Amino acid sequence: MTGGNDAGGFDRRELLRGAALTGAALAVGGWAGSAQGAAPRREVRPGRTVAVFGGGVAGLTAAHELIERGYAVTVYEPSALGGKARSMPVPGTGTGGRADLPGEHGFRFFPGCYQHVPDTMARIPFPGNANGVAGNLIRVESTVAGFADLPPVTVPTEIAGLSQLTPDRLRNSLVAGLGFVPQLPPQELAFFGNRMLMWFTSCTERRFGQWEYLSWMQAVQADGKSRAYREYLARALTRITVAAKAETSSARTIGTIGEALVFAGAGIAPGYRGGVDRILNGPTSEVWIDPWVAHLSGLGVRFVHGAGLTGLQVSGDRITGATTGGGGVHADWYVCAMPADRAASIFDDAILTADPALSGIRQLVMDWMVGVQFYLRRPTGVPEGHIAALGSPWAITALRQAPMWRGDFAARYGDGTVVECLSADVSDWDTPGILFGKPAKRCSKDEVVQEVWAQLKRWLNTGTGWLRDEDLDSWFVDPGVHFENGGNRNDTPLLVNTVGSWDHRPEARTAIGNMFLCGDHVRTGIDLATMEGACEAGRKAANAVLDAAGDGAPRVPVFPMYAPPELEPFKRLDADRFRAGLPHLMDM
Repeated sequence: MTGGNDAGGFDRRELLRGAALTGAALAVGGWAGSAQGAAPRREVRPGRTVAVFGGGVAGLTAAHELIERGYAVTVYEPSALGGKARSMPVPGTGTGGRADLPGEHGFRFFPGCYQHVPDTMARIPFPGNANGVAGNLIRVESTVAGFADLPPVTVPTEIAGLSQLTPDRLRNSLVAGLGFVPQLPPQELAFFGNRMLMWFTSCTERRFGQWEYLSWMQAVQADGKSRAYREYLARALTRITVAAKAETSSARTIGTIGEALVFAGAGIAPGYRGGVDRILNGPTSEVWIDPWVAHLSGLGVRFVHGAGLTGLQVSGDRITGATTGGGGVHADWYVCAMPADRAASIFDDAILTADPALSGIRQLVMDWMVGVQFYLRRPTGVPEGHIAALGSPWAITALRQAPMWRGDFAARYGDGTVVECLSADVSDWDTPGILFGKPAKRCSKDEVVQEVWAQLKRWLNTGTGWLRDEDLDSWFVDPGVHFENGGNRNDTPLLVNTVGSWDHRPEARTAIGNMFLCGDHVRTGIDLATMEGACEAGRKAANAVLDAAGDGAPRVPVFPMYAPPELEPFKRLDADRFRAGLPHLMDM
């Protein structure tokens, strides 16, 4: 490893880049026109000004839907548009007319169960794509599962055997799909399949009344099982998929996303397209966020950079004004699209008096899921697709990005010698690693990089030799992590759905008549801190504005999670049992 490249935080160049992008949007002919299927522009009537605080996926979604429905929208963003979803070019790495090497908060993952994000993407024009930015999504056919000191396994993402859905077929398909897990006793795999079938046939009341108050470890009854059962089925799948600790995460949340991924992989849900797994065909900002911002600017959205929300003035049940780093703000409607930890710091006693339910935001738990990009001078031998280092102390997942990106990576980025970017996410920052015996939160930046690389090699190189030290050119660490003596801090933590946390999460519409919320902490169907959850919440906030305004404009589509009709009779039976105080039939 020859050294690292680090942006060191949100610098002035990044803010200026965003300002220049939005200012130039009207001149970008390919992006500034009307979106496919967009609602026609209307004259802004009195009472239709909206201030959106936060320019991440949630805030941009709310702005998108409201500007299309004739509102005057201003987005106030303190750092960088796109939030955790944006790309972060590595300063000074591009030469000879090439762009800087692309850095990311972490690799992008677009499961087929995502419905809101692809729908929004399809309405963002992109040169050469009939389906807009959605045309930049690429289906991934397999995943590499790595195990410590064992040969890795390539696992197909499709789930076979569910064209005719019955409980037995569902259980058998789940058991067969997890058959690659090593050292797992067959009877425990069968037991896990039964626990999953119990979830699939649980009624809504039991899901919210029982599963929400169980941890995932409790739900799958991991105590007393083999190490493989506890480490791979209970802990690793949970930590890698949703960055949640199996001991504390809500079983309802884990079950919800697991169920959606199964239906996506089986191809049986009409609204789930693209299989289990899709990625973008280029850096996120280049092929999604920048075109989106430019399109919104062309529609009339105004962006104010370097202006984070610092306070809200409330009188009775109305917001009368707001303050940002750039001064005062006055609008008819106020949409708070900040992360949960930021919202908790903004909502003072006056806000909580006006809407006591918002105090629950302070009870929500944030965790870390950020990454490292490794830039290599030779391609690795890892198959294309996502990589899961199952059972790794830091719950590492990764993705070979360059092979699935459009164009020649070396010709487009860096100095011409870097041919590949291996993007790795660290989901567990609290467990000691294998090199230094320290959790990531207590490691230096160099130690984090060395530890991630060491764990990837141990989990992937047995019998393959895929990752070679001599191929490393440089690396990039998410600048949201600040490495400090005595403990690191993270500017961009992620909400985790702990046991009972649904009770503390807000709806998009508050008791304050002109204040609305969106973000991945708002209650949504997918119930997970994801780009999809943020997009769904942004749509709900836009609809709440329309409702409060008495606006007759078409409501923004909000898509439900798929529920197979074949399982409804079993859920109805379980509903009767739950109301009678009886356990699920499979939980006897």
